[in-house]
Amino acid sequence: MHKRIVSILVESMLTAVLAFVMLLLVSYLGLPLVSEAGGSLSAAQRKPPAQNVGQSEEALRSVDLTNELESGKGRPLRMRRITIQPGGALALHNHVDRPAVTYMLSGEMTYHQEGRPDTVIRAGGGFAEGRATTHWAENTGKVPAVWIAVDIPKP
Repeated sequence: MHKRIVSILVESMLTAVLAFVMLLLVSYLGLPLVSEAGGSLSAAQRKPPAQNVGQSEEALRSVDLTNELESGKGRPLRMRRITIQPGGALALHNHVDRPAVTYMLSGEMTYHQEGRPDTVIRAGGGFAEGRATTHWAENTGKVPAVWIAVDIPKP
């Protein structure tokens, strides 16, 4: 009887250690533990952050559009390098009156856009954001996500 109890305890401990090692691997590799049938969680099921997290940006160039285009009075055309650290995020925002185009240099970002499936953008990819774009994004990778953003913001 005593040997049976010891055997059960050893078996239980090995199972617990194995489960712990699997959790560490899943966490390290960034794998989801549970996903819904048909794919990952949608933007409606995930809560966007209230503010940007882990972001830095560097203004690269800017042109005042006041004398360039009649409709651009008082607005710049700017180009920035934006960096989001792993685990960082951009808060929910829209692009009404602020069109933008981007080009991903390194890393990856997962974009959660209203009315569309989540999209992972990797180095060499990009996106265009116009009046109908409302979204948030998160760095789901293991390295900083860096991209070039060109937009026409309001002053």
